[in-house]
Amino acid sequence: MSAGPTVVRIGAPSVRPAEQRDVPRIAATLTIALAESRWTRWALPEDGRMQRLTRLHELDAGHRSVATGTGWVTEDVTAVVTWEAPPGAPGTSPLPGDVRAALARELPYLAGPHADRVARTRELVDAARPAEPHWWLTHLGTRPSSRRRGYGGALLEPVLERCDAAGLPAAAAVYSWAGVRFLRGSGFDVDRALRTADDELPVWLVVRRPDPAAAGVDPGAARSYRG
Repeated sequence: MSAGPTVVRIGAPSVRPAEQRDVPRIAATLTIALAESRWTRWALPEDGRMQRLTRLHELDAGHRSVATGTGWVTEDVTAVVTWEAPPGAPGTSPLPGDVRAALARELPYLAGPHADRVARTRELVDAARPAEPHWWLTHLGTRPSSRRRGYGGALLEPVLERCDAAGLPAAAAVYSWAGVRFLRGSGFDVDRALRTADDELPVWLVVRRPDPAAAGVDPGAARSYRG
């Protein structure tokens, strides 16, 4: 396989690993996708909310996933998925210190007066995550103009195939029942139901267990690649 960019073909949609040049469009796509969500209104203050949301996605989705090798996009970056990988996962890198420092410095500022409830909710969610090594779904979004084309499911597949091959679960915290229904289509099930720390929103911890039949199978064996 060549050293150039890899494009993964999954039926009609074409997805590829996210690159540095994609960061602005990753931020824009996720912001457009999540601008009206209940989580956005709960987590970010009204003052400058869209600017805050864009910067959050630039840092937490764009720079984090590109630096660690844990993001995938469609060719036109109208759909995006990012993950947190278990330590030492093949093909991934540790989070660089400069990105870690920027996240620690800016995320509380972006949440403003909501920072405390966001941080306390994150602690509740972290305590509920699977105890064993797992892939953690951090961001998933598709622009409205690109929905119902199978992009979301296609973007999940590269990591879910890795999970099956390595015998690892995947998990996520979801703040809407529509999101739960969508992830059920990729094999996730509700592991437990929570509430945000201030009791304002429901939170579902969903987990996808690996397919035993796929254990040890090369994740690329069933795919075609173009370098």
